[in-house]
Amino acid sequence: MMEGRTLRQWIGYTIKRDLFNERGVVLIPAKTIIDNHHVEMIENHRISLSVHDFELDKQELAPRESKTNDKLVVKAMEEVKSMFHFLSEKGTLPVEEINQSIIPAIHQAAEYPSLQSVMSGLQAKDDYTYRHNIGVGVISTLIGKWLHLSESELALLTMAATLHDIGKIHISDYILNKPGRYTDEEYAVMKKHTVIGYDLLCQIPGLDARVPLVALQHHEREDGGGYPYRLKAHEIDFFSKIVGVADIFHAMTSKRVYKDASPFHLVIKQMLDDGFGKLEPSICKLFIHRLMEMAVGDEAILTDGRRCQIVGMNPLDVANPLIRVDGKYVDLSKSRELHILALVG
Repeated sequence: MMEGRTLRQWIGYTIKRDLFNERGVVLIPAKTIIDNHHVEMIENHRISLSVHDFELDKQELAPRESKTNDKLVVKAMEEVKSMFHFLSEKGTLPVEEINQSIIPAIHQAAEYPSLQSVMSGLQAKDDYTYRHNIGVGVISTLIGKWLHLSESELALLTMAATLHDIGKIHISDYILNKPGRYTDEEYAVMKKHTVIGYDLLCQIPGLDARVPLVALQHHEREDGGGYPYRLKAHEIDFFSKIVGVADIFHAMTSKRVYKDASPFHLVIKQMLDDGFGKLEPSICKLFIHRLMEMAVGDEAILTDGRRCQIVGMNPLDVANPLIRVDGKYVDLSKSRELHILALVG
Protein backbone atom coordinates (compact mmCIF):
# COMPACT_ATOMS: atom_id res chain seq x y z
CA MET A 1 0.00 0.00 0.00
CA MET A 2 3.01 2.32 0.54
CA GLU A 3 6.37 2.52 -1.14
CA GLY A 4 9.47 2.55 1.08
CA ARG A 5 7.85 3.44 4.44
CA THR A 6 4.77 2.58 6.49
CA LEU A 7 1.62 4.63 6.13
CA ARG A 8 1.71 5.75 9.77
CA GLN A 9 5.05 7.42 9.17
CA TRP A 10 3.16 9.92 6.99
CA ILE A 11 1.04 11.20 9.89
CA GLY A 12 1.50 14.98 10.01
CA TYR A 13 2.18 15.27 6.27
CA THR A 14 -0.18 16.88 3.75
CA ILE A 15 -1.80 14.76 1.03
CA LYS A 16 -1.52 16.36 -2.43
CA ARG A 17 -4.58 14.83 -4.12
CA ASP A 18 -8.16 13.86 -3.34
CA LEU A 19 -8.47 10.26 -2.16
CA PHE A 20 -11.59 8.42 -3.35
CA ASN A 21 -13.32 5.19 -2.38
CA GLU A 22 -14.50 2.63 -4.95
CA ARG A 23 -17.75 4.54 -5.48
CA GLY A 24 -15.94 7.74 -6.38
CA VAL A 25 -16.75 9.46 -3.07
CA VAL A 26 -14.06 11.82 -1.77
CA LEU A 27 -12.82 10.34 1.50
CA ILE A 28 -9.93 12.72 2.13
CA PRO A 29 -9.68 16.00 0.20
CA ALA A 30 -6.38 17.28 -1.18
CA LYS A 31 -4.39 19.50 1.24
CA THR A 32 -5.55 17.50 4.30
CA ILE A 33 -2.96 16.89 7.03
CA ILE A 34 -2.95 13.15 7.65
CA ASP A 35 -3.81 11.92 11.15
CA ASN A 36 -4.59 8.53 12.74
CA HIS A 37 -8.21 8.54 11.56
CA HIS A 38 -7.10 9.17 7.96
CA VAL A 39 -4.60 6.32 8.17
CA GLU A 40 -7.38 3.98 9.29
CA MET A 41 -9.60 5.10 6.40
CA ILE A 42 -6.82 4.61 3.84
CA GLU A 43 -6.10 1.13 5.18
CA ASN A 44 -9.77 0.13 5.32
CA HIS A 45 -10.35 1.23 1.73
CA ARG A 46 -7.05 -0.24 0.50
CA ILE A 47 -5.99 2.98 -1.24
CA SER A 48 -2.55 2.75 -2.83
CA LEU A 49 -0.22 5.68 -2.17
CA SER A 50 3.35 6.61 -2.87
CA VAL A 51 5.80 9.23 -1.61
CA HIS A 52 4.75 11.42 -4.54
CA ASP A 53 1.25 11.76 -3.04
CA PHE A 54 2.55 13.78 -0.08
CA GLU A 55 4.05 17.21 0.43
CA LEU A 56 7.42 16.57 2.00
CA ASP A 57 7.30 19.33 4.63
CA LYS A 58 5.71 17.88 7.77
CA GLN A 59 3.01 20.02 9.44
CA GLU A 60 2.26 20.32 13.12
CA LEU A 61 -1.03 18.63 13.90
CA ALA A 62 -3.41 20.67 16.05
CA PRO A 63 -7.11 20.46 16.82
CA ARG A 64 -8.92 22.27 14.02
CA GLU A 65 -11.46 23.74 16.36
CA SER A 66 -8.84 25.47 18.52
CA LYS A 67 -8.92 28.59 16.37
CA THR A 68 -11.99 30.47 15.28
CA ASN A 69 -12.73 33.90 13.86
CA ASP A 70 -14.91 35.02 16.81
CA LYS A 71 -12.71 37.96 17.87
CA LEU A 72 -12.36 39.23 14.31
CA VAL A 73 -16.11 39.05 13.74
CA VAL A 74 -16.95 40.83 17.02
CA LYS A 75 -14.49 43.63 16.20
CA ALA A 76 -15.86 44.02 12.67
CA MET A 77 -19.44 43.88 13.98
CA GLU A 78 -18.80 46.73 16.41
CA GLU A 79 -17.27 48.80 13.60
CA VAL A 80 -20.27 48.12 11.33
CA LYS A 81 -22.62 49.08 14.16
CA SER A 82 -20.80 52.40 14.60
CA MET A 83 -20.79 52.92 10.84
CA PHE A 84 -24.56 52.38 10.59
CA HIS A 85 -25.16 54.85 13.42
CA PHE A 86 -22.82 57.33 11.70
CA LEU A 87 -24.85 57.05 8.49
CA SER A 88 -28.10 57.50 10.39
CA GLU A 89 -26.82 60.69 12.03
CA LYS A 90 -24.60 62.21 9.33
CA GLY A 91 -26.16 60.88 6.13
CA THR A 92 -22.84 59.58 4.78
CA LEU A 93 -20.29 56.80 5.26
CA PRO A 94 -16.51 56.85 5.83
CA VAL A 95 -15.73 54.77 2.71
CA GLU A 96 -11.96 54.94 3.10
CA GLU A 97 -12.19 53.79 6.72
CA ILE A 98 -14.33 50.83 5.65
CA ASN A 99 -11.77 49.88 3.00
CA GLN A 100 -8.87 50.12 5.44
CA SER A 101 -10.42 48.47 8.48
CA ILE A 102 -13.62 46.47 7.99
CA ILE A 103 -12.91 44.91 4.57
CA PRO A 104 -9.48 43.49 5.59
CA ALA A 105 -10.99 42.10 8.82
CA ILE A 106 -13.72 40.33 6.86
CA HIS A 107 -11.18 38.91 4.40
CA GLN A 108 -9.11 37.64 7.34
CA ALA A 109 -12.20 36.09 8.95
CA ALA A 110 -12.76 34.13 5.73
CA GLU A 111 -9.24 32.65 5.80
CA TYR A 112 -9.80 30.03 8.51
CA PRO A 113 -9.26 26.46 7.25
CA SER A 114 -12.41 24.64 8.39
CA LEU A 115 -16.10 25.35 8.06
CA GLN A 116 -16.66 25.37 11.81
CA SER A 117 -13.80 27.82 12.41
CA VAL A 118 -15.20 30.18 9.77
CA MET A 119 -18.83 29.90 10.87
CA SER A 120 -18.16 30.06 14.63
CA GLY A 121 -18.15 33.83 14.93
CA LEU A 122 -20.89 34.28 12.35
CA GLN A 123 -23.59 32.45 14.32
CA ALA A 124 -25.66 35.28 15.72
CA LYS A 125 -25.40 35.27 19.51
CA ASP A 126 -26.49 38.90 19.89
CA ASP A 127 -27.10 41.93 17.68
CA TYR A 128 -28.27 39.74 14.82
CA THR A 129 -28.79 42.67 12.46
CA TYR A 130 -25.13 43.73 12.65
CA ARG A 131 -23.63 40.23 12.87
CA HIS A 132 -25.69 39.26 9.81
CA ASN A 133 -23.99 41.95 7.74
CA ILE A 134 -20.56 40.58 8.70
CA GLY A 135 -21.75 37.01 8.12
CA VAL A 136 -22.96 37.79 4.63
CA GLY A 137 -19.71 39.68 3.98
CA VAL A 138 -17.56 36.71 5.02
CA ILE A 139 -19.63 34.12 3.12
CA SER A 140 -19.76 36.28 -0.02
CA THR A 141 -15.99 36.72 0.21
CA LEU A 142 -15.53 32.94 0.34
CA ILE A 143 -17.72 32.53 -2.75
CA GLY A 144 -15.80 35.29 -4.54
CA LYS A 145 -12.50 33.55 -3.81
CA TRP A 146 -13.86 30.24 -5.07
CA LEU A 147 -14.97 32.04 -8.23
CA HIS A 148 -11.41 33.40 -8.64
CA LEU A 149 -12.45 37.05 -8.61
CA SER A 150 -9.62 39.57 -8.94
CA GLU A 151 -8.40 41.36 -5.81
CA SER A 152 -10.26 44.56 -6.74
CA GLU A 153 -13.48 42.68 -7.59
CA LEU A 154 -13.29 40.76 -4.31
CA ALA A 155 -12.88 43.97 -2.29
CA LEU A 156 -15.89 45.46 -4.08
CA LEU A 157 -17.99 42.34 -3.49
CA THR A 158 -17.09 42.35 0.21
CA MET A 159 -18.05 46.02 0.50
CA ALA A 160 -21.40 45.42 -1.24
CA ALA A 161 -22.16 42.32 0.85
CA THR A 162 -21.34 44.07 4.13
CA LEU A 163 -23.64 47.00 3.28
CA HIS A 164 -26.43 44.95 1.67
CA ASP A 165 -28.92 45.44 4.54
CA ILE A 166 -28.05 49.02 5.42
CA GLY A 167 -31.58 50.13 4.53
CA LYS A 168 -32.78 48.44 7.73
CA ILE A 169 -31.55 51.44 9.73
CA HIS A 170 -34.86 53.04 8.74
CA ILE A 171 -37.01 50.00 9.58
CA SER A 172 -38.44 49.93 13.12
CA ASP A 173 -36.95 47.56 15.70
CA TYR A 174 -40.46 46.26 16.31
CA ILE A 175 -40.59 44.88 12.79
CA LEU A 176 -36.94 43.79 12.64
CA ASN A 177 -37.23 41.78 15.86
CA LYS A 178 -40.84 40.66 15.67
CA PRO A 179 -41.36 37.02 16.73
CA GLY A 180 -43.60 35.07 14.41
CA ARG A 181 -44.95 35.87 10.98
CA TYR A 182 -45.37 39.38 9.60
CA THR A 183 -48.75 40.74 8.66
CA ASP A 184 -49.04 41.73 5.00
CA GLU A 185 -48.56 45.38 6.00
CA GLU A 186 -45.47 44.63 8.09
CA TYR A 187 -43.93 42.52 5.33
CA ALA A 188 -44.48 45.35 2.85
CA VAL A 189 -42.60 47.69 5.20
CA MET A 190 -39.75 45.19 5.68
CA LYS A 191 -39.29 44.80 1.93
CA LYS A 192 -38.68 48.53 1.62
CA HIS A 193 -35.21 48.12 3.15
CA THR A 194 -33.90 47.25 -0.32
CA VAL A 195 -35.03 50.52 -1.92
CA ILE A 196 -34.10 52.54 1.18
CA GLY A 197 -30.60 51.04 1.16
CA TYR A 198 -30.20 51.78 -2.54
CA ASP A 199 -31.24 55.41 -2.08
CA LEU A 200 -28.92 55.87 0.91
CA LEU A 201 -25.89 54.34 -0.78
CA CYS A 202 -26.40 56.24 -4.03
CA GLN A 203 -25.77 59.44 -2.04
CA ILE A 204 -22.36 58.31 -0.75
CA PRO A 205 -19.44 59.96 -2.63
CA GLY A 206 -16.78 57.55 -3.91
CA LEU A 207 -18.91 54.43 -3.66
CA ASP A 208 -18.97 52.13 -6.70
CA ALA A 209 -22.42 51.91 -8.33
CA ARG A 210 -22.57 48.12 -7.80
CA VAL A 211 -22.71 48.58 -4.02
CA PRO A 212 -26.16 50.26 -3.96
CA LEU A 213 -27.26 47.87 -6.72
CA VAL A 214 -26.59 44.87 -4.46
CA ALA A 215 -28.56 46.52 -1.64
CA LEU A 216 -31.45 46.88 -4.08
CA GLN A 217 -31.30 43.44 -5.70
CA HIS A 218 -30.17 40.89 -3.09
CA HIS A 219 -33.76 39.64 -2.61
CA GLU A 220 -34.44 39.28 -6.34
CA ARG A 221 -34.66 35.69 -7.56
CA GLU A 222 -33.81 33.90 -10.81
CA ASP A 223 -37.45 32.93 -11.46
CA GLY A 224 -38.78 36.47 -10.96
CA GLY A 225 -40.29 35.64 -7.58
CA GLY A 226 -38.19 38.07 -5.53
CA TYR A 227 -38.50 41.74 -4.61
CA PRO A 228 -38.65 44.72 -4.95
CA TYR A 229 -39.05 44.60 -8.76
CA ARG A 230 -39.49 40.87 -9.51
CA LEU A 231 -36.43 40.89 -11.78
CA LYS A 232 -35.47 37.71 -13.60
CA ALA A 233 -32.08 36.01 -13.99
CA HIS A 234 -30.63 38.11 -16.83
CA GLU A 235 -31.66 41.35 -15.10
CA ILE A 236 -29.88 40.68 -11.80
CA ASP A 237 -26.27 41.78 -11.21
CA PHE A 238 -23.84 38.89 -10.61
CA PHE A 239 -22.73 40.31 -7.26
CA SER A 240 -26.39 40.51 -6.18
CA LYS A 241 -26.73 36.80 -6.98
CA ILE A 242 -23.71 35.94 -4.82
CA VAL A 243 -24.96 38.03 -1.91
CA GLY A 244 -28.42 36.49 -2.28
CA VAL A 245 -26.94 33.01 -1.73
CA ALA A 246 -24.85 34.18 1.25
CA ASP A 247 -27.83 36.04 2.75
CA ILE A 248 -30.09 32.98 2.73
CA PHE A 249 -27.41 30.62 4.09
CA HIS A 250 -26.46 32.89 6.99
CA ALA A 251 -30.08 33.61 7.91
CA MET A 252 -30.95 29.89 7.97
CA THR A 253 -27.92 28.91 10.05
CA SER A 254 -28.35 31.68 12.65
CA LYS A 255 -30.18 31.48 15.97
CA ARG A 256 -32.29 34.51 16.81
CA VAL A 257 -34.39 35.54 19.79
CA TYR A 258 -37.55 34.19 18.14
CA LYS A 259 -36.12 31.45 15.91
CA ASP A 260 -33.62 28.63 16.26
CA ALA A 261 -31.10 27.90 13.55
CA SER A 262 -32.37 25.36 11.02
CA PRO A 263 -30.82 21.86 11.15
CA PHE A 264 -27.64 21.85 9.08
CA HIS A 265 -28.72 19.05 6.74
CA LEU A 266 -31.99 20.87 5.98
CA VAL A 267 -30.10 24.09 5.21
CA ILE A 268 -27.91 22.27 2.69
CA LYS A 269 -30.92 20.55 1.14
CA GLN A 270 -32.85 23.83 0.91
CA MET A 271 -29.90 25.60 -0.72
CA LEU A 272 -29.55 22.81 -3.28
CA ASP A 273 -33.29 22.92 -4.00
CA ASP A 274 -33.21 26.72 -4.38
CA GLY A 275 -30.46 26.26 -6.97
CA PHE A 276 -33.20 25.00 -9.27
CA GLY A 277 -35.24 28.14 -9.82
CA LYS A 278 -34.65 30.74 -7.11
CA LEU A 279 -30.86 31.07 -6.93
CA GLU A 280 -28.13 31.14 -9.59
CA PRO A 281 -27.39 27.40 -10.01
CA SER A 282 -23.66 27.71 -10.73
CA ILE A 283 -23.07 29.84 -7.62
CA CYS A 284 -25.27 27.64 -5.44
CA LYS A 285 -23.65 24.38 -6.54
CA LEU A 286 -20.10 25.73 -6.14
CA PHE A 287 -20.90 27.18 -2.72
CA ILE A 288 -22.42 24.01 -1.27
CA HIS A 289 -19.72 21.69 -2.66
CA ARG A 290 -16.85 23.85 -1.41
CA LEU A 291 -18.63 24.37 1.90
CA MET A 292 -18.89 20.63 2.49
CA GLU A 293 -15.24 20.15 1.50
CA MET A 294 -14.38 22.66 4.25
CA ALA A 295 -16.47 20.67 6.72
CA VAL A 296 -14.30 17.55 6.36
CA GLY A 297 -12.48 17.16 9.67
CA ASP A 298 -15.04 19.17 11.66
CA GLU A 299 -17.04 17.72 14.53
CA ALA A 300 -20.83 17.73 14.41
CA ILE A 301 -23.93 16.73 16.35
CA LEU A 302 -26.17 14.13 14.75
CA THR A 303 -29.97 14.22 14.80
CA ASP A 304 -29.90 11.41 17.40
CA GLY A 305 -27.73 13.56 19.71
CA ARG A 306 -24.41 11.75 19.21
CA ARG A 307 -21.20 13.62 18.43
CA CYS A 308 -19.31 12.65 15.26
CA GLN A 309 -16.52 13.75 12.95
CA ILE A 310 -17.11 14.48 9.27
CA VAL A 311 -14.45 12.50 7.43
CA GLY A 312 -15.46 12.63 3.76
CA MET A 313 -17.75 14.45 1.33
CA ASN A 314 -20.07 12.51 -0.95
CA PRO A 315 -20.20 14.46 -4.26
CA LEU A 316 -23.39 12.62 -5.21
CA ASP A 317 -25.17 13.53 -1.95
CA VAL A 318 -23.36 16.49 -0.40
CA ALA A 319 -25.88 16.96 2.42
CA ASN A 320 -25.04 13.50 3.79
CA PRO A 321 -21.27 13.00 4.19
CA LEU A 322 -19.20 10.09 5.47
CA ILE A 323 -18.78 10.36 9.25
CA ARG A 324 -16.95 8.64 12.07
CA VAL A 325 -19.10 7.99 15.14
CA ASP A 326 -18.53 5.68 18.11
CA GLY A 327 -15.38 4.40 16.43
CA LYS A 328 -17.20 3.35 13.25
CA TYR A 329 -17.54 4.88 9.78
CA VAL A 330 -21.09 5.65 8.65
CA ASP A 331 -22.18 6.77 5.19
CA LEU A 332 -25.09 9.11 5.91
CA SER A 333 -26.26 8.91 2.29
CA LYS A 334 -27.39 5.36 3.11
CA SER A 335 -29.37 6.42 6.18
CA ARG A 336 -32.91 7.79 6.08
CA GLU A 337 -33.02 8.56 9.80
CA LEU A 338 -29.57 9.95 10.65
CA HIS A 339 -28.38 13.42 9.55
CA ILE A 340 -26.07 16.29 10.57
CA LEU A 341 -27.92 18.54 13.01
CA ALA A 342 -25.20 21.14 13.66
CA LEU A 343 -21.46 21.74 13.53
CA VAL A 344 -19.74 22.09 16.90
CA GLY A 345 -16.55 23.72 18.13
